[in-house]
Order: sequence, then C-alpha cells, then structure tokens
Amino acid sequence: MACMGKIKSDPNPSSENHSYQVEVFAEKHGLSLKAAKVILSSNGPSRTMCDAAAKAFVAAVAARGREQESTRA
Repeated sequence: MACMGKIKSDPNPSSENHSYQVEVFAEKHGLSLKAAKVILSSNGPSRTMCDAAAKAFVAAVAARGREQESTRA
C-alpha cells in the first residue's frame, strides 16, 4: 500500500524496498520499538533511508545527552 506518494514495499526480502520488521530494525540500531516504528513509518520502505534516519536519530539523542551533562556541571 502506497502512502502520500511513497513507493510500495517490494515483497522480495532482498530488495532495497522490502520493509524492515520493527523488531529487527530496533535491534540493529539500538532503538526502542516506539522509535523504530516512527522512523520506519516516516522513512520506509527504503532500507537506505530508514538506516540513515536511525543513525541521525541516535546521533541526535547522544548529542542531547552530552549537552544536558555539560549544563549540569
């Protein structure tokens, strides 16, 4: 099913456009299931786009944590 102009998920599991399973994606990137669902629904079905979004999210969370630690000192 295509949403808002996005391409359909390809049923071939080796395809770039085959959607990740939420649990697999969350484990791969160290995300909560909720964060994984949001990233996948916003960036899927492209695995490349989802992986890039997950890396950016993890980096942003880490940067925010460092920023909060420096303001406490």
